[in-house]
Amino acid sequence: MKTMTCKEMGGACDATFQAETFEDMAILSKEHGMAMFQAQDQAHLKVMGEVMTLMQAPQAFSDWMNSKRKLFDSIAED
Repeated sequence: MKTMTCKEMGGACDATFQAETFEDMAILSKEHGMAMFQAQDQAHLKVMGEVMTLMQAPQAFSDWMNSKRKLFDSIAED
């Protein structure tokens, strides 16, 4: 099990997520992002806008996701 923060996953806060795999971590992060979107949290909305911009350039988004995966891989198990 590994622990990452919302910020480490590219978000805007210090909420923590625990998962066995990067894919599961990404799902938890996405669910948190959806909740923050529904709450209209301005800090998260700003970051979401930045990620949406990245998604317009597939290689840039892929590089960004790979950097998050590498960070996940570098974290020690809890």
